[in-house]
Amino acid sequence: MGYKVVVVGATGNVGHEMLNILAERQFPVDEIAALASRKSLGTEVTFGEQTLKTQDLAQFDFTGWDIALFAVGSAATKEYAPVAAAAGCVVIDNSSLYRYDPDIPLVVPEVNPQAVERYTNKNIIANPNCSTAQMVVALKPLHDRAKIKRVVVSTYQSVSGAGKAGMDELWEQTKAVYNPVNEVPPSTFTKQIAFNVIPHIDVFMEDGTTKEEWKMIAETKKIIDPSIKVTATCVRVPVFVGHSESVNIEFEEFLDEDEARDILREAPGIMVVDKRENGGYTTPVESVGDFATYISRIRQDSTIENGLNLWCVSDNLRKGAALNAVQIAETLGARCLKKG
Repeated sequence: MGYKVVVVGATGNVGHEMLNILAERQFPVDEIAALASRKSLGTEVTFGEQTLKTQDLAQFDFTGWDIALFAVGSAATKEYAPVAAAAGCVVIDNSSLYRYDPDIPLVVPEVNPQAVERYTNKNIIANPNCSTAQMVVALKPLHDRAKIKRVVVSTYQSVSGAGKAGMDELWEQTKAVYNPVNEVPPSTFTKQIAFNVIPHIDVFMEDGTTKEEWKMIAETKKIIDPSIKVTATCVRVPVFVGHSESVNIEFEEFLDEDEARDILREAPGIMVVDKRENGGYTTPVESVGDFATYISRIRQDSTIENGLNLWCVSDNLRKGAALNAVQIAETLGARCLKKG
């Protein structure tokens, strides 16, 4: 016996990946509905070998449905997630709307699976920011061993994090570099993204951090441990899919790089590729389409007493969004919504 599942925002990048991953992981689905805005009404999407026609989110009745995976912006989520939740359908939300609500669990199943049990507070579970999700998968097993004091992270985030418009802008600007007659000015991004990097994701805050950087700080504290100090610099790079992170970690006690490597090899959701030779590491291109968070370049930081450096790469449309949402649904089913 399976579940009745709704995918909201099924025509977008993340919604499309949610449908793919539900099918790939053989999530127990008895019935599935693909929802989108009225302008996309009737658009066809695929779920395994099935073809689904999108239905109108504004008119959909969530009564009798078990789980709704939301992959739409905060405005639409604010309007429709409470409707689904009130109808008894558990919402797993990929937007930032509910992440910082103390009554709503923020979940990465490899890190804090027990938190799903708090879904009953509002019938909603939040999915973390893409850059946070992959980082905390790596941090948690190390924190359990040596307790993390401070994290310094610099991200190299792909344009797919800004949706289809971001991917299109990189493509069009790249072509324009070779054909200057067809200039493509920035619209999705603040500066040219082709052959460039932009140290600015989301809006600036009063202290000079960007909202993306603030998200990484707040979410890491909520998911792992509020005592961890985090500072982040988030950068958009001309890569279509796959986020990368350079992570510097300071522990309360010494952790040898070899032990850290062994811990990470045994940790759920992680693939260690760490050879000190040409190509002995993972790049974002190699992470595309994979479920794993890849860890490379593990080494001691000799500038502090108890420090490590590592390189972290993941497909942001998968672990950073769709995969994590489906894993939350799997955890919810195993712990709370058992059927059959």
